[in-house]
Amino acid sequence: MAEIIEVNDKNFEKEVIEKSKQIPVVVDFYASWCLPCSILSPILKKVAKESKKEFVLAIANVDETKEFAEKFNVLSIPNVKLFKNGKVVNEFVGAMPETLVRKWLEENL
Repeated sequence: MAEIIEVNDKNFEKEVIEKSKQIPVVVDFYASWCLPCSILSPILKKVAKESKKEFVLAIANVDETKEFAEKFNVLSIPNVKLFKNGKVVNEFVGAMPETLVRKWLEENL
């Protein structure tokens, strides 16, 4: 089961960049006003809770993570990025059905 946390510009460095040096961190960049985000975020949380793989799911509201959203080229949302060893190693943009989210995580974690 994955740990699920919320991140912002104040704790992003510690909770995503630094933590990804020990365990993979999947960041869900979203906004409360984004309809596709409201579809994808619950899927990510459900899959994270059911996963047998160890990783962190970091929920990042782009209105509270402007600095890091810009730094990591989040141009449209939802935007999901996988961090390992402090770097983005894979990502996808847009909502996906649960089966594809599970497949993406299985292939990339």
